Amino acid sequence: MKDQFPVSESEYTDADFQRVRQIAREQAGIHLPATKKALVYSRVSRRVRELNQSSFQAYLNFVTTAAGQNEMQNLICALTTNVTSFFRERSHFDHLESVVIPQMAMKVRAGKRGRLWSAACSTGQEPWSIAMSVMTAFPDAASHDFRILATDINANVVAQATEGTYNAEEIEGIPPARKSQFMEPTGNGDYRFDGPIRRLPAFRVLNLNASWPIQGSFSAIFCRNVVIYFDDATREHLWQRLADKLEPNGFLYVGHSERVSCASQCGLTQVAPTIYRKDQ
Repeated sequence: MKDQFPVSESEYTDADFQRVRQIAREQAGIHLPATKKALVYSRVSRRVRELNQSSFQAYLNFVTTAAGQNEMQNLICALTTNVTSFFRERSHFDHLESVVIPQMAMKVRAGKRGRLWSAACSTGQEPWSIAMSVMTAFPDAASHDFRILATDINANVVAQATEGTYNAEEIEGIPPARKSQFMEPTGNGDYRFDGPIRRLPAFRVLNLNASWPIQGSFSAIFCRNVVIYFDDATREHLWQRLADKLEPNGFLYVGHSERVSCASQCGLTQVAPTIYRKDQ
């Protein structure tokens, strides 16, 4: 008997691929070149199977209905890679601790607010790393108006990030002293962020290519390994929007394989290979 859902790539048509490309672009600004057809099949076919849909076409019809909006998030997540780790690209956190946070601490202690943004937080390793850097360089930050906005397009990973619980393998990148200072064992082999540090991050679902209900500006923004999914026009538009959200002399951190090609037009100066400063 024939399976009720596609199991072979031959049942995945070019029309299916073109429709996935359109959905990805409209929903998240993701650009899928023609060379990604096989990759899309390998990732989306899992969702088709799990939902027991009769075909790729039926699955795509479903995700574009009101009832399929939760699954739409799963589709977008399947098309991207949530590869992350604590203190990934350590030079960014060294710069944050030595340059950015001391300046923010003086401002915040004088009664002003301090804001940082992890613009694609995934399962939370980046914003929690930022929070540990803040608490290390500014130990009483949680007692002041200091917050870290952490956003991602996918509600599922945002929920994981908010929980702040990780297994022993996931926290290998955290220095032992910081792990003991900021985390508590849960009793089942996992560790959870605990204490004043939990007051720093605010986790929200946000599509970077949609409207931003964000008030105020930021001293630093982490937007790393995100624009690799966008075409040139979408990428440059996002860089400009992020630059507009930086305070004068604020910093933008990008991924190790990324560069802001429109830096001067955005009012940014490159101060290190993956660090940009907003001009005054």
